[in-house]
Amino acid sequence: MTTARDLVLVTLGMPADQLVGQGDLSLALAGAEAIDLLHSGALRLDGDRIVPGPRMASGDPLLDQADAALVRREPYETVEEWLWRRAEDLVPAYAEALELAGLVAHPHGHGLRLVSGRAELADSPARREAEQRRASGEPVLAGLLVASGLVEPQLTDAPGDDVSGTEEAPSPVEPRLIDGRDDEGSGAEEALPSDPDDGRLDDAVTTVLIAVGDAVVQLEALRLRRDVENAAFDNVWRGW
Repeated sequence: MTTARDLVLVTLGMPADQLVGQGDLSLALAGAEAIDLLHSGALRLDGDRIVPGPRMASGDPLLDQADAALVRREPYETVEEWLWRRAEDLVPAYAEALELAGLVAHPHGHGLRLVSGRAELADSPARREAEQRRASGEPVLAGLLVASGLVEPQLTDAPGDDVSGTEEAPSPVEPRLIDGRDDEGSGAEEALPSDPDDGRLDDAVTTVLIAVGDAVVQLEALRLRRDVENAAFDNVWRGW
């Protein structure tokens, strides 16, 4: 299973009051795809720019689509640009893929809604593997959960502190909760991907995680501005 599919399966297993907006999850899914492509060698980062590598089949149709969608002309695109472009309609795409694979179902004739709690998870090896990955604290999945706002970041203990119940934060990214969906550095030192099994986050993966967190923050700001503008418009019509 890909990181993006694991992220969706873990999200569906969360309580409804923890779910985030479709836009937040879409951005995190785009980030998950970028990280998997980093690990496969299909791309590398030059500063914050995505430099495509040779095309390679992953065996996952959506990840192959992501590979095919990479900008292959200089100056290429930044991680931020990739997130906003790739995230469009990504949640429905994964919803359909997981339903076709028999991993989720929608009860009582409702459409599959990954962010509404209406989808039902099948008891499958894929689901158990995704939950085990989360429970183990695997840093990539943990970082994406924090960046999207699905879980709160954990405080890092100072050496010698005896504080129970605290864990090291997987990455320095901030969570933001919102709903809805809205639509640099050539010459920097090249960042190479980490080994996903060694428990560490390298510069390349951390760059992607921070970009996801920043994009979610921007999405929240866009939503808040929209709400303020809509409220002001309503007040004008009411004569306030």
